[in-house]
Amino acid sequence: MAYEAGALDATLSAAAGDDPALFAELRHAFVESLKTHVDLLGRARCDGNWQVSAMRIKGLAASFQVWPLLALAEEALLCAPGEPVVIRKLQGFVAEFSDIEA
Repeated sequence: MAYEAGALDATLSAAAGDDPALFAELRHAFVESLKTHVDLLGRARCDGNWQVSAMRIKGLAASFQVWPLLALAEEALLCAPGEPVVIRKLQGFVAEFSDIEA
C-alpha cells in the first residue's frame, strides 16, 4: 500500500503554522501513537481489547485524515481478535509511514 502524505501533512501544517519544529514534533507524536496502538492491537486477544485498540487507530486516522489507515482500522474492527492478516497490514503501514518520516 503506497502511503499518501498529503492530507496528513496539510492537517499538521494547519496546526503548526510556519513552525517546522512543531510540524516535526506533531508528525513524530502521530507516528509514536500509531506504533503504540498497533502494538496493543497485535497483543489483544479478547474482543474488548481488540475493539478498543482498533477504535483508537481509527480515531487517530480520522483526526489526521489518513484515509488508508482509517480503512485498515475499519477492517480490523470487522476481524476476530488476533487476525494476523490485518495486523501485518497495519505493521506494514507503520513501517512504510516511519520510512517517510525519517
